[in-house]
Amino acid sequence: MTRQHIIDRRLAGKNKSVGNRERFLRRYKDKVREAVQHAINGRSIRDLEKGEDISIPKRDLSEPVFGHGEGGTREVVHPGNREYVTGDRIERPPGGGGQGSGSGEASDSGEGEDDFVFSLSKEEFMQVFFEDLALPNLLRTALAEVPEWKSQRAGYSSEGTPNNLHVVRSMRGALGRRIALGNGPRKELKDLEERLAALRDEGEAGDDALTLEQAHEIEQLEARIETLRSRLRGIPYLDPIDLRYRSRVKVPVPTTKAVMFCVMDVSGSMDEQRKELSKRFFILLYLFLTRHYDRIELVFIRHHTQAQEVTEDEFFHATETGGTVVSSALVLLDEIMTARYPASEWNLYVAQASDGDNWHHDSARCREILVDKILPRVRYFAYVQVAQTEQNLWDEYMGLSETHKHFAMRKVLEASQIYPVFRELFRKEGVDA
Repeated sequence: MTRQHIIDRRLAGKNKSVGNRERFLRRYKDKVREAVQHAINGRSIRDLEKGEDISIPKRDLSEPVFGHGEGGTREVVHPGNREYVTGDRIERPPGGGGQGSGSGEASDSGEGEDDFVFSLSKEEFMQVFFEDLALPNLLRTALAEVPEWKSQRAGYSSEGTPNNLHVVRSMRGALGRRIALGNGPRKELKDLEERLAALRDEGEAGDDALTLEQAHEIEQLEARIETLRSRLRGIPYLDPIDLRYRSRVKVPVPTTKAVMFCVMDVSGSMDEQRKELSKRFFILLYLFLTRHYDRIELVFIRHHTQAQEVTEDEFFHATETGGTVVSSALVLLDEIMTARYPASEWNLYVAQASDGDNWHHDSARCREILVDKILPRVRYFAYVQVAQTEQNLWDEYMGLSETHKHFAMRKVLEASQIYPVFRELFRKEGVDA
């Protein structure tokens, strides 16, 4: 008997029980999610991409077990019982009566169990953090000018690299070739060997009249048999024409291209607290998009009385300010969409953050631009107001939310509300916020 030793050399990192870890995360998914949501309330937006030590109460990890009970009706007499009879109710002991003394003082007795502390890695934390989120109404667009390609199996070819050699298919071809080339010679060789054996049997019988003729025929048969055997031995076991390689071709596939426009108000009415709330919302959106979508572009627009497209660094750190004309940002948004992102090829998304304070003659124009030019082209438009007071821009936008299902608006008044509002705006269909 031959023994085979199989060694698994796949890397599993420092964690040697990856399978058990994944099963644990799936089994206690709700508890882990609650712990993650509780953890993010105590950290800044810049510290999101870090791991976390989460604590799960031990009682939540307990599992039901089957035990063998005594069964039946049993009467037991406990020695030393002089206070109670059948039917008496026993009061709960002081201090809670649970595990531990409950008095808050040190004790020389009692025992208990600590909560289960589970350490989430950075990747696991972010996976739970952005779970059940997705860009709404994301559709496949037409083939781009430079389409994506995917590798697809295309049968077998007679040329290729050694690592693509298909051994079984090659050996099958070699066997068929050997059978085809050797079938005729083998049949002829079998007939000649039978004739040679018959002639030798006649020679041994002593018929002298046929001896000369038999000897000449035997000599010819032996020569022909040797020629056939040499021909059969010359058929190669494996020939280069037998080799078959797995063939793969690249085919174009439709690309899901998306662009997110981030529009932020930086006017004078946006104080530091409101700007900080807006930046936190956009940072969260930025982390979500860059982690989950490979082919997505981000366009950053800042505005006060004038709007301009800026870089990522300028969007989060520039300090200019001024009055408020929100329509300037929407006009620039429309121009960029028309010039670079046709709706037939791109999934268009817009996220806007403002305190709602706008020049009173401009809010009606903002609504007109949205209705006529922007909303017909975008998949989703999310508006976040970072002020409690319902300004004229909020009033104009309220009418849009009632007539356009892909337009959503929410308020964020403090940092703890950013994540719940974000989840509500970008949750997957059929998933509770």
